[in-house]
Amino acid sequence: MATATMTAADPVITITGVSKRYDKALVVDGVETAIPYGGLTSIIGANGAGKSTLLSIVARLLGCDTGSVTVAGLDVHATPDEVLARTLAILRQNNTIDIRLTVRDLVAFGRFPHCKGRLTLDDADRVEQALAYLDMTELGDRHLDELSGGQRQRAFLAMVLCQDTEVVLLDEPLAGLDLKHMREIMVRLRRAADELGKTIVLVLHDINVAAKYCDHILAMRDGRLHAVGCPAEVITTEMLEQLFGITVPVIDVEGRPLALYY
Repeated sequence: MATATMTAADPVITITGVSKRYDKALVVDGVETAIPYGGLTSIIGANGAGKSTLLSIVARLLGCDTGSVTVAGLDVHATPDEVLARTLAILRQNNTIDIRLTVRDLVAFGRFPHCKGRLTLDDADRVEQALAYLDMTELGDRHLDELSGGQRQRAFLAMVLCQDTEVVLLDEPLAGLDLKHMREIMVRLRRAADELGKTIVLVLHDINVAAKYCDHILAMRDGRLHAVGCPAEVITTEMLEQLFGITVPVIDVEGRPLALYY
């Protein structure tokens, strides 16, 4: 199965009428949207808004009750795993590894869709490139349990980038990180979008991080898509009151909105 020919003007992800119910709770309710090719797109909203559930449906970690999702022209629920894994990579919020691995071994897992565990010289080169891109080369032989939280998250991001997919999905990649490591991760994601041409979609809780680094924002409320647009269109006092139920002043800082919610 071949990936459809895409152009920069095409949406890389199309979500059509997607709903998901857990028992009687409708957690995603008829979401329809298109995510543009390239750049960073964030999904924001209050706890329980359906952000991670929607991302998991796009990643095929969850099925949907109604609707469909295509990524780079591929129906995610009809495409074979090995084909989808060469187009779409996902990093979940909670990453647990039951065996003791070095950083380099972890990053090499990203090549599995391409080499099925039999690394070629080209695969090994790509592992080293991913380590270098995330400034992890010197830590390549360290074990994951010897790393700080920020270093560990960079190692998992290196694995995802090593998978070399057009689309990267990240579920709360900043969870548990301090300000320094949050900034480091976002700077590297911004570089990956700009320099490597990746389309990166991530769930974020910090709306100011979304406003600072992202090109496109999807705002969810009660399982529905409440607003879509650039940061200046979504991060407004009126919109934040609708999303979170509080009045938040928003100012302009160097052409980007900054919400004063402290």
